[in-house]
Amino acid sequence: MEGRIGRIKAQLHDASYKLTPQREATVRVLLENEKDHLSAEEVFLRVKDIAPDTGLATVYRTLELLTELRVVDKINFGDGVSRYDLRQEGAKHFHHHLVCLECGSVEEIQEDLLEDVEKIVESKWNFLVKDHRLTFQGVCADCRQKSKKNNS
Repeated sequence: MEGRIGRIKAQLHDASYKLTPQREATVRVLLENEKDHLSAEEVFLRVKDIAPDTGLATVYRTLELLTELRVVDKINFGDGVSRYDLRQEGAKHFHHHLVCLECGSVEEIQEDLLEDVEKIVESKWNFLVKDHRLTFQGVCADCRQKSKKNNS
């Protein structure tokens, strides 16, 4: 974790920002909860445990800054809540998600499934793709299994 924090600190420095204690607390919360896709409010509640003097506005500003620097991605799974997801270091694109419409679980797909689609878009429409996002919405294996048991 310390190595990743150091690299994020360098990204901030390169963009003329400092890794303040409040920003570091926010980054630590994101790293510790990497698979949870936390909302700003959830990040704030966890940051308060580490740095009690940090305000909600500071967390929002930090998340927006980290989004601008492409350290995190701001995502919405259709529930009206913006969530924050750390980008994989060195990843060319944002990773994909499987969202269960029944239980709300979110699973990540690290594999880039859209390379061929990007080539078609770039060739056919002369459009340079810089990034993409793909979210599949459906029913997870656990919910499908529960449904089978309830219908038997």
